[in-house]
Amino acid sequence: MSIKILVVDDHKMMREGLSSLLKKESGIEVVAEAENGRSAVQLTSKHAPDVVVMDISMPDLNGIDATRQIRSRNPNTKVIALSMHSDKQFVVEMLRAGASGYMLKDSAFEELATVIRTVSRDQTYIAPKITGLDLAEYAASTESRPLLAPRLTEREREVLQLMAEGKGTKEVAAELGLSAKTVETHRQHIMDKLDMYTVAELTKYAIREGLTTLDA
Repeated sequence: MSIKILVVDDHKMMREGLSSLLKKESGIEVVAEAENGRSAVQLTSKHAPDVVVMDISMPDLNGIDATRQIRSRNPNTKVIALSMHSDKQFVVEMLRAGASGYMLKDSAFEELATVIRTVSRDQTYIAPKITGLDLAEYAASTESRPLLAPRLTEREREVLQLMAEGKGTKEVAAELGLSAKTVETHRQHIMDKLDMYTVAELTKYAIREGLTTLDA
């Protein structure tokens, strides 16, 4: 039986290129593509892929929060992070979100095919180029404070990312299916929790903590 794959990346050429190569691999079937984390969550529920190949820095919903939602709602689906970020901060947060693998975008394609098969067998994979990460240490620290936006709820993280990307209250409300009043309430809670009261401060925080890069 083929391993069903969902490819997630906001860059069309990268996404389509990966899909095209994976379709040539024996035993691997690409069932869908997504351009952001929110679409990835929806398509995972629709297609039930075995493995999601997930970018991290994406608009609307980043790969970390998308991974957390996917693993919560679809525990049988594995996630592989495919990112340009080699910082331990991003690696650990993706693992805490539920990812089974972490690869760098400069890796050879053959490595991705191997990693897909590896995580589908319930094994974990970390790119050899990522140094200084002890999986035993990570496992022992799962109860410690998360590295990225630790005090915010899932919904607050979504609102913060959209705000940082320049969307106004009505746009955020439409994106998330909420009322403008609810978005304003979330915004106030975010500001109170972070002790930040300007959009500029919140944007800097979101970039620093990996919620958005504003380069998508």
